[in-house]
Amino acid sequence: MKLFFSRSLATVAFALALIGLLIDPGAALAQGAVSGVPNAMQGFSQNRDQPIQIEAASLEMRDKQKEATFAGNVKVVQGDTTMTSKTLVVFYDSGASASATPPPAAAKGSKSAPMQAATPGPGGSSSIRRLEAKGKVVVTQKDQVVTGETAIFDTRANLITMTGGVVLTQCKNVLRGDRLKVDMTTGVSRVESDSGTVQGLFNQGSEGCGPGAAPAPGGAKPGMPMVLPGKK
Repeated sequence: MKLFFSRSLATVAFALALIGLLIDPGAALAQGAVSGVPNAMQGFSQNRDQPIQIEAASLEMRDKQKEATFAGNVKVVQGDTTMTSKTLVVFYDSGASASATPPPAAAKGSKSAPMQAATPGPGGSSSIRRLEAKGKVVVTQKDQVVTGETAIFDTRANLITMTGGVVLTQCKNVLRGDRLKVDMTTGVSRVESDSGTVQGLFNQGSEGCGPGAAPAPGGAKPGMPMVLPGKK
């Protein structure tokens, strides 16, 4: 079953996660992490039944390795979720071939089916086992934005990991950490910090956010800052 957040519910859930940390900072002290915060990266979990479309300035294929490297203004679209980066390496399953029968479409809402590319890759395979995006990675879904330096999609482990100064924004609410992990099976997200400090900012007036209200990636307007000290 897919998990969808309406704009207002997602904003409330984001805010409650931050407020929960302020009320009970023990979790941050013990783990340097916070789980269950809505974010744009969850869109790839919600849209698993839809093919991935990739655009870029250049493409290099390596048939033997079953790899394809996209570079220059890379744009990945799956359903209502978009990811941009400087480069993207796609690793395809080697089981499929140009003459093989395409795998049956996944059931709507399936969280275990492999990601499928809209266009076949090396050897005719369209089943993706791994994605590696690097360089100013920005993921957008509606009014949610996540930024970082790298993002790795491991479809066998059903895990997405983003690293490098990760910033999650929901309208004017902001959460910062070193890593964001999204379980594509459950859709649950976890923000982690190597220093044990997860930082959040909740703007009390953000519940009425609309088009253009979300802050620029990595930025935030003044609100209610929350610095949550922890330990390694």
